[in-house]
Amino acid sequence: MFGNYLETFCKGLRFLLGALMGALAIPVAMQVISRYTGLIPTFLWTEELATFLFIWIVMVGSVVAVWDGTHFDVRVTRDAMTPFMRLLQDGIVHVAIMIFGALFLIYGIEYAEFGGKQRSVMMRANLMITHISVPIAGGLWLLFSGYRLFETVAQFRSRNGMQS
Repeated sequence: MFGNYLETFCKGLRFLLGALMGALAIPVAMQVISRYTGLIPTFLWTEELATFLFIWIVMVGSVVAVWDGTHFDVRVTRDAMTPFMRLLQDGIVHVAIMIFGALFLIYGIEYAEFGGKQRSVMMRANLMITHISVPIAGGLWLLFSGYRLFETVAQFRSRNGMQS
Protein backbone atom coordinates (compact mmCIF):
# COMPACT_ATOMS: atom_id res chain seq x y z
CA MET A 1 0.00 0.00 0.00
CA PHE A 2 2.70 2.48 1.02
CA GLY A 3 4.71 1.38 -2.01
CA ASN A 4 1.84 2.47 -4.26
CA TYR A 5 1.95 5.94 -2.75
CA LEU A 6 5.70 6.10 -3.26
CA GLU A 7 5.35 4.89 -6.86
CA THR A 8 2.73 7.57 -7.54
CA PHE A 9 4.99 10.18 -5.95
CA CYS A 10 7.88 8.98 -8.12
CA LYS A 11 5.69 9.28 -11.23
CA GLY A 12 5.16 12.91 -10.22
CA LEU A 13 8.92 13.31 -9.88
CA ARG A 14 9.37 11.88 -13.37
CA PHE A 15 6.87 14.43 -14.70
CA LEU A 16 8.74 17.19 -12.83
CA LEU A 17 11.99 15.94 -14.32
CA GLY A 18 10.54 16.18 -17.82
CA ALA A 19 9.23 19.68 -17.13
CA LEU A 20 12.62 20.78 -15.81
CA MET A 21 14.33 19.36 -18.91
CA GLY A 22 11.89 21.25 -21.12
CA ALA A 23 12.43 24.42 -19.12
CA LEU A 24 16.21 24.00 -19.39
CA ALA A 25 15.95 24.04 -23.18
CA ILE A 26 14.67 27.64 -23.13
CA PRO A 27 17.63 29.47 -21.51
CA VAL A 28 20.12 27.21 -23.28
CA ALA A 29 18.48 27.96 -26.64
CA MET A 30 18.53 31.67 -25.83
CA GLN A 31 22.26 31.43 -25.07
CA VAL A 32 23.02 29.60 -28.30
CA ILE A 33 20.91 31.91 -30.46
CA SER A 34 22.39 35.05 -28.93
CA ARG A 35 25.94 33.76 -29.18
CA TYR A 36 25.91 32.53 -32.75
CA THR A 37 23.30 34.60 -34.55
CA GLY A 38 22.95 37.93 -32.82
CA LEU A 39 19.17 37.78 -33.34
CA ILE A 40 18.59 38.42 -29.65
CA PRO A 41 20.79 40.23 -27.16
CA THR A 42 22.98 38.25 -24.76
CA PHE A 43 21.21 37.83 -21.44
CA LEU A 44 23.54 36.89 -18.60
CA TRP A 45 20.72 35.62 -16.40
CA THR A 46 20.11 32.70 -18.77
CA GLU A 47 23.34 31.02 -17.66
CA GLU A 48 22.33 31.26 -14.01
CA LEU A 49 18.85 29.95 -14.73
CA ALA A 50 20.30 27.05 -16.70
CA THR A 51 22.57 26.24 -13.75
CA PHE A 52 19.67 26.34 -11.29
CA LEU A 53 17.58 24.06 -13.48
CA PHE A 54 20.47 21.68 -14.05
CA ILE A 55 21.09 21.30 -10.30
CA TRP A 56 17.44 20.41 -9.75
CA ILE A 57 17.51 17.98 -12.69
CA VAL A 58 20.50 16.18 -11.18
CA MET A 59 18.95 15.95 -7.72
CA VAL A 60 15.46 14.91 -8.86
CA GLY A 61 17.03 12.46 -11.32
CA SER A 62 19.09 10.89 -8.55
CA VAL A 63 15.96 10.43 -6.44
CA VAL A 64 14.14 8.72 -9.32
CA ALA A 65 17.20 6.55 -9.95
CA VAL A 66 17.27 5.46 -6.30
CA TRP A 67 13.61 4.48 -6.52
CA ASP A 68 14.22 2.57 -9.76
CA GLY A 69 17.32 0.89 -8.34
CA THR A 70 19.54 2.24 -11.11
CA HIS A 71 21.77 4.53 -9.08
CA PHE A 72 24.58 4.00 -6.56
CA ASP A 73 24.68 0.25 -7.22
CA VAL A 74 28.08 -0.88 -8.40
CA ARG A 75 28.84 -4.57 -8.13
CA VAL A 76 32.39 -5.36 -7.10
CA THR A 77 31.61 -9.04 -6.59
CA ARG A 78 29.73 -11.62 -8.59
CA ASP A 79 25.96 -11.74 -8.14
CA ALA A 80 25.14 -13.87 -5.13
CA MET A 81 24.05 -17.44 -5.71
CA THR A 82 22.12 -17.98 -2.47
CA PRO A 83 19.11 -15.96 -1.31
CA PHE A 84 20.86 -14.95 1.91
CA MET A 85 23.92 -13.65 0.09
CA ARG A 86 21.64 -11.77 -2.35
CA LEU A 87 19.88 -10.25 0.67
CA LEU A 88 23.26 -9.27 2.07
CA GLN A 89 24.43 -7.72 -1.22
CA ASP A 90 21.24 -5.74 -1.76
CA GLY A 91 21.00 -4.84 1.91
CA ILE A 92 24.50 -3.35 1.93
CA VAL A 93 23.62 -1.19 -1.08
CA HIS A 94 20.37 0.03 0.49
CA VAL A 95 22.04 0.77 3.83
CA ALA A 96 24.87 2.65 2.10
CA ILE A 97 22.34 4.80 0.22
CA MET A 98 20.48 5.39 3.48
CA ILE A 99 23.69 6.53 5.17
CA PHE A 100 24.46 8.97 2.36
CA GLY A 101 20.83 10.09 2.37
CA ALA A 102 21.02 10.81 6.09
CA LEU A 103 24.29 12.73 5.62
CA PHE A 104 22.82 14.78 2.77
CA LEU A 105 19.70 15.46 4.84
CA ILE A 106 21.49 16.44 8.06
CA TYR A 107 24.30 18.49 6.56
CA GLY A 108 22.13 19.67 3.69
CA ILE A 109 19.91 21.60 6.07
CA GLU A 110 22.87 23.70 7.18
CA TYR A 111 23.94 24.04 3.55
CA ALA A 112 20.45 25.26 2.59
CA GLU A 113 20.48 27.79 5.44
CA PHE A 114 23.84 29.02 4.16
CA GLY A 115 22.36 29.38 0.66
CA GLY A 116 19.44 31.30 2.13
CA LYS A 117 21.83 34.05 3.15
CA GLN A 118 23.15 34.56 -0.37
CA ARG A 119 21.86 35.94 -3.66
CA SER A 120 22.85 35.02 -7.19
CA VAL A 121 24.87 37.57 -9.12
CA MET A 122 22.69 38.19 -12.18
CA MET A 123 19.17 37.22 -11.19
CA ARG A 124 19.52 38.30 -7.55
CA ALA A 125 17.65 35.12 -6.61
CA ASN A 126 18.01 33.64 -3.17
CA LEU A 127 20.40 30.69 -3.50
CA MET A 128 18.27 28.56 -1.23
CA ILE A 129 16.44 27.79 -4.49
CA THR A 130 19.23 25.40 -5.38
CA HIS A 131 20.73 24.62 -1.98
CA ILE A 132 17.44 23.20 -0.66
CA SER A 133 17.63 20.44 -3.27
CA VAL A 134 20.40 18.72 -1.27
CA PRO A 135 18.46 17.93 1.91
CA ILE A 136 15.29 17.17 -0.07
CA ALA A 137 17.17 14.64 -2.20
CA GLY A 138 18.87 13.17 0.87
CA GLY A 139 15.56 12.72 2.66
CA LEU A 140 14.00 11.05 -0.35
CA TRP A 141 17.04 8.77 -0.82
CA LEU A 142 16.65 7.77 2.82
CA LEU A 143 12.91 7.13 2.44
CA PHE A 144 13.14 5.26 -0.86
CA SER A 145 16.12 3.11 0.17
CA GLY A 146 14.51 2.33 3.51
CA TYR A 147 11.42 1.14 1.71
CA ARG A 148 13.48 -0.89 -0.77
CA LEU A 149 15.39 -2.47 2.15
CA PHE A 150 12.08 -3.36 3.77
CA GLU A 151 10.92 -4.92 0.48
CA THR A 152 14.16 -6.87 0.09
CA VAL A 153 13.91 -8.32 3.60
CA ALA A 154 10.20 -9.13 3.15
CA GLN A 155 10.94 -10.86 -0.16
CA PHE A 156 13.72 -12.91 1.44
CA ARG A 157 11.46 -13.90 4.32
CA SER A 158 8.60 -14.94 2.06
CA ARG A 159 10.87 -17.02 -0.18
CA ASN A 160 12.31 -18.83 2.79
CA GLY A 161 8.99 -19.53 4.50
CA MET A 162 9.63 -17.20 7.44
CA GLN A 163 6.73 -15.47 9.15
CA SER A 164 6.93 -11.72 9.83
